[in-house]
Amino acid sequence: MTGVSSLPSSPSPAAMTNDVVIDVRDLRKSYKDLVAVDGVSFQVHRGEIFGMLGPNGAGKTTTVEILEGLRQADGGEAFIDGVGVKKNRRRVKAMIGVQLQQNAFFDNLTLRETVQLFATLYGSDASPDDMLARVDLADRSRSRYKHLSGGQRQRFSIAVAMVNEPVAMFLDEPTTGLDPQARRSMWKLIDGLRSDGMAIMLTTHYMEEAEVLCDRVAVIDRGAIVAVDAPQTLIQQLTGRGGQSVRRDGALTLEDVFLDLTGRQLVEQTPR
Repeated sequence: MTGVSSLPSSPSPAAMTNDVVIDVRDLRKSYKDLVAVDGVSFQVHRGEIFGMLGPNGAGKTTTVEILEGLRQADGGEAFIDGVGVKKNRRRVKAMIGVQLQQNAFFDNLTLRETVQLFATLYGSDASPDDMLARVDLADRSRSRYKHLSGGQRQRFSIAVAMVNEPVAMFLDEPTTGLDPQARRSMWKLIDGLRSDGMAIMLTTHYMEEAEVLCDRVAVIDRGAIVAVDAPQTLIQQLTGRGGQSVRRDGALTLEDVFLDLTGRQLVEQTPR
């Protein structure tokens, strides 16, 4: 990709295995006359970072919330490591990790105490010190959440999400509001989760982020997936169609693919 250096990671294990962790089949969800998710199907493999891209209101949030067991689908099926989400929502919640854009933790607990609390709730013997070290916060174990920077807060939320040793991790806009240095630090952390063998599903509005991190991306628009492939493959396909770049140097990027497939730029709408 022009102008963006790739992360120094090993080849994705997804390229060497057919192990499916997240399996979505013809998923559907409507709110009265509004069709939010319209026959969505895809798979995410062990050790793969899978990005879901789309305009606000395209169906990303609803799809992810169904997979997390927070919403009930009207039709179709979804499985996490072979476990049906619809019939086993409590079990699925114990198998996944979720990092949200905004989190609320206990003000009077240290980071170490907070991680220990969540480990206890999950019945996990995970070491709080190990979890904090994995996200480069070992030196802040006695700090409180309110004293952390934006990047540190995002990394801490991932530490908490890892205490149950999840088979799948859902990351919702993990670098929103971060400065470039903190964003690159988060990219390295996420890439490390892939190396640990988790299946990672990432939603983001940063096309550069998806292009650097994701093995594959799905572009969703008006509730339906309009393309699924590796970012570079989608860029090559756009090149073959004679696509036009938004960059001055004419180099095509994933942002150009996004605009070509959705027909419009990101707009401010109510997420669904």
